[in-house]
Amino acid sequence: TTHNKRYVFPFLAFNTMIYFVLSFMNSIEIGLGAGFGLFAIFTILRYRTDPIPVREMTYLFVIVGLPVMNSSSSSNDLWPQLVIANAAILLIMFVLEKEWGFHFEASKRIVYEKIELIRPDRIPELKADLEQRTGLKIKRVIVGKVNFLRDTAELTVYYDDVSRESWLSTGEPVAMLYSSDDMSN
Repeated sequence: TTHNKRYVFPFLAFNTMIYFVLSFMNSIEIGLGAGFGLFAIFTILRYRTDPIPVREMTYLFVIVGLPVMNSSSSSNDLWPQLVIANAAILLIMFVLEKEWGFHFEASKRIVYEKIELIRPDRIPELKADLEQRTGLKIKRVIVGKVNFLRDTAELTVYYDDVSRESWLSTGEPVAMLYSSDDMSN
């Protein structure tokens, strides 16, 4: 499994759509082959088109799944359930898009040069220094590799992920070393 927040939206949206589509297909006693056919369409779309980001593929699934669900129930007297299901899907999609009710913690590996602050009794000072330098509210810090020859330590910094894109969201380690201007102060 992955702990990447970008998969929360697709997983929950797919789950919701599959539940409602299959519920309505089951209520009108349509064959299981029709359900497999629907998912075969998505497989073909996925492999026959240019790569589509996961979020856009999720919206495509919802856009194709809603008409299938709505048309499968149009001949029966399931209109009240259909209206409720459509409203529930739209509400769930809206909540997922806004990321309401979710708390995401991000982490970042940092090469850190103030090696005297990595001691367990100085962690509050370490967090304060990192907060001042990064502008983030640091929740916790884990000290990894320590290089006493270069006076550096590799830290994993955990913070609340409040922005979708920032310099900290890249996958590369960030070196936080003093410049010559910082040393003169």
